[in-house]
Amino acid sequence: MRRAPLIGAVVALALAGTASTATAQADPGPARPPAAVLQLPEPSGKLPIGRTVLHLTDEGRADPWVPSGDRELMVSLWYPAVRPSATPAPYMTPEESAQYVASIGLPLPPDLMTKVATHATVDAKPLKTWRGLPLVVLSPGFGMPRATLTGLAEELAGRGYAVAGIGHNYEADGISFPDGHTTSCVACRNTDYPRVGAVRAEDVSFVLDELTAGPAAQQAGVSVDTTRVVMVGHSAGGFSTIPAMLGDGRVKAAVNMDGNFRFPNDTPLDRPVLMLGKPSHVPAGPDPTWDETWNELTGWKRWLSVDGTEHLSFTDLAPLAKQLGSPLQAADGDRVDAITRAYVDAFVDTQLRGAHAPLLNGPSAEFPEVRFHRP
Repeated sequence: MRRAPLIGAVVALALAGTASTATAQADPGPARPPAAVLQLPEPSGKLPIGRTVLHLTDEGRADPWVPSGDRELMVSLWYPAVRPSATPAPYMTPEESAQYVASIGLPLPPDLMTKVATHATVDAKPLKTWRGLPLVVLSPGFGMPRATLTGLAEELAGRGYAVAGIGHNYEADGISFPDGHTTSCVACRNTDYPRVGAVRAEDVSFVLDELTAGPAAQQAGVSVDTTRVVMVGHSAGGFSTIPAMLGDGRVKAAVNMDGNFRFPNDTPLDRPVLMLGKPSHVPAGPDPTWDETWNELTGWKRWLSVDGTEHLSFTDLAPLAKQLGSPLQAADGDRVDAITRAYVDAFVDTQLRGAHAPLLNGPSAEFPEVRFHRP
């Protein structure tokens, strides 16, 4: 499900491997900007963006993939800040980059993913609001580090949202922990996708608990409003949105970015869902799970496909590969990134702020690549 497209993505990114050997430092230490970097697209919001990294342990809950220990998560929390700090937020730690690149099985520079410049700064002073910030939970694709959704996270944080990107332990090729160890994708060795969705649903509930009443809330210093929560996921993170909503009423709405719905599609759900996929994700297409899930969605819903995209087009890899002259899809990488941000922005603004978003009402002359299905 994930190896073939990842090979193409990382081969493209490898073209930058000889540009510089300098790397960014891991949190919480200072980050030295590389001599040559790839650049995430600029967020559309005007607010400075802070980022902190949280290490969370769900005590008493055995890890489903390595049951000898409790479930541990690394969470990146992006948020609007009063002003930037002096330390740029690194994209990945050197260890995460090395693990992610090694998982592909090709002779690529291990520091490849440390050469991506972000727009956030480490531990900047959070912007305070009287009722707490609305929250977007991000869940990455199976085997993919949470960093691969950084561009979308920064986009939302710059527009006034808190954004929690979950590193689901042993489900990604590269999650670094404060004690220095970095884990790999143990779950990838014997994939049980329905179980992945169930585990991620539990992870989301735990993170919501921690961000409101747990020690993480005090550690981060970011006040969130868990009466206003949307979940956005790519691939496995996308299909995990449904079990997360079924299991936790705090998740008010969700976006699935090109994930097959790998769970039993037999429970009606009356909360808003946006399905955003590549051209093959259309009614009566090769993935019947989208049709099955659509029929169980009884609330507000939209089914969109984007011409010229591939599975990884909805991640940071689309604009980064373009910068290296080796695009991942037929469509322009920056254009695909702009489309993803525009439709996720519109959905989140509608669900968490009650905004009017005509973009979600039907085809747009601004984005003719986006096709609406089964309105």
